[in-house]
Amino acid sequence: MGKQPKALKKWHEVMSSGNVKLLDTLLADNVVFHSPVVHTPQKGKQITMAYLSAASKVLGGDGFTYIREVIGKGNFVLEFTKEIDGILINGVDIISYDNNDQIIDFKVMVRPLKAVNMIHQQMGDMLMKMKA
Repeated sequence: MGKQPKALKKWHEVMSSGNVKLLDTLLADNVVFHSPVVHTPQKGKQITMAYLSAASKVLGGDGFTYIREVIGKGNFVLEFTKEIDGILINGVDIISYDNNDQIIDFKVMVRPLKAVNMIHQQMGDMLMKMKA
C-alpha cells in the first residue's frame, strides 16, 4: 500500500478523536461539501464544519467503522458502516485535497434509503441544536 496522504491521516485523527476543532486547519477556506440529504453543494469552511460536526455526532463514535480506503492522486474514497436503531448504514466519503493537504471537496453518499431518511432527520435536529 502506498503512502497515506497527510489529509487522510488528519481526517482519521478527527474521526478517531472526535475533535472537530481539527477541521479548522484541515479544511480549505473554499471547501465544498456535498450532503447526501441536501440538494445543493454547501460552499465554504464554516458551513462545511457545521455539517461535518453534526455528522460526527450522528454517525461517529461506537460502531462507526471505515471498511475500505481507495487512495488516488489528490483524492481518497472511504467506505464506512454504522448501525443506528437497527438500520445498517453503508456509505462513502469522497474527499479531494489540494497541494497544501487541505480538503477542498467532501462528498458523502449513503445507502439504503431508510438510512438516508434517518440521517436526514437526525442531521436536521443536530444542526438546529447547534444553531441554538
